Amino acid sequence: MLEGLGGVSKIPELQRRILFTLLLLAVYRIGVQIPTPGIDSVALAAYFEQMRGSIFGLMDMFAGGALANFSIFALGIMPYISSSIILQLLTVAVPHLEKLSKEGESGRRKITQYTRYGTVLLSVIQGFGIAFGLQSQGGPSGAPIVLNPGLSFIIMTVITLTAGTAFIMWLGETITEKGIGNGISLIIFAGIVCGFPAAVYNTFRLLSAGEMGILLIIGLIILFIVVIGVIVFVEGGQRRIPVQYAKRVVGRKMYGGQTTHLPLKVNSAGVIPPIFASSVIMFPATIANFAPTGFIKSIANYLMPGTWSHEILYVAAIFFFCFFYTAVTIKPDDMADNMKKFGGYVPGIRPGKKTADYIENILEKLTFSGAIYVSIICVLPNILITQLNTPFYFGGTSLLIVVGVAMDTASQIESHLLTRQYDGFMKKGRIARRR
Repeated sequence: MLEGLGGVSKIPELQRRILFTLLLLAVYRIGVQIPTPGIDSVALAAYFEQMRGSIFGLMDMFAGGALANFSIFALGIMPYISSSIILQLLTVAVPHLEKLSKEGESGRRKITQYTRYGTVLLSVIQGFGIAFGLQSQGGPSGAPIVLNPGLSFIIMTVITLTAGTAFIMWLGETITEKGIGNGISLIIFAGIVCGFPAAVYNTFRLLSAGEMGILLIIGLIILFIVVIGVIVFVEGGQRRIPVQYAKRVVGRKMYGGQTTHLPLKVNSAGVIPPIFASSVIMFPATIANFAPTGFIKSIANYLMPGTWSHEILYVAAIFFFCFFYTAVTIKPDDMADNMKKFGGYVPGIRPGKKTADYIENILEKLTFSGAIYVSIICVLPNILITQLNTPFYFGGTSLLIVVGVAMDTASQIESHLLTRQYDGFMKKGRIARRR
């Protein structure tokens, strides 16, 4: 692997992309430390310490600690993700958007523009809810969090948080375009990873204080390793559909006749379903937590992580987004048409509609299995940790995102190396893919 990494130094373009990505991620981490004006940081820190383990803890994890600091990036990237979800859902229902999605690059740019507008709108709504709600909140000592509440504070906070989210959105899109990996996923990845050192320190502090036993620590470490192993194992899993290409003569040359395969991943949606599911749950929970009405407050309590209502809703959202995202990104009809166009066929299956139905049937089974896997990884460790009443940071959702994004980014780096005839990370082959 180290020898494979040495090949990066021989490709200036790849070096620039990696350095550019790291630079923009560093800019993001600096912005996380810049506080929003008009806030008593001591009272805010005490307030969020009380809220640890609630929906705010989950939101703060995705925001990379920006919410606990109430920095200019406090909303994180979630409004952008929520806007993307809404646009993708509307693409299926609205003919105009469906037409744009089929117009290639120009249509994609137009949909991206609508997504940005939606991000700004959702940021304004969410920022207003947080700013309005914080005015009535205080720390355990009774000290108010907002120093000078009023309309001016609300307007300033909404503008600041909306601008911060817009800047993060630009960072993510720029990383995707000019850097390496998926920018939005890498920003979430960076936010989670930056919390690991503090979590490890806190765990050992609890151990030394006698609040956690050594056997419990060992059990959590084993759980941590097992979850990572399962993620790596399943994320590399594929169902390979055999494809045979008929021989055809073009001029004096003969083409085709070879046997290949069509790879379908077990988890085609990757880390998108848990991110989307968390975003869907977080948005109403954020508004509900700051609402003065008791009924709305009770809704926020039902959406709190660790409750059965939250976990059931979370699993249902994961299943929905696994099937929805797979249906949006993978088109069995297009696959079957492309195979038929180039003389390919699945042995024993008629080309055309029969092949598309065959691929879709396999894809549905794989997606169902992948949804079960993602649900177990995201929910089961959290339930175990909650039942043990253990303040442990490494939940299943965070591990799935970190490992999944790391594997995806490593694959992209390896693709750059292989296209320039260098070995990948592993000397004897590329990242393993199983049948």
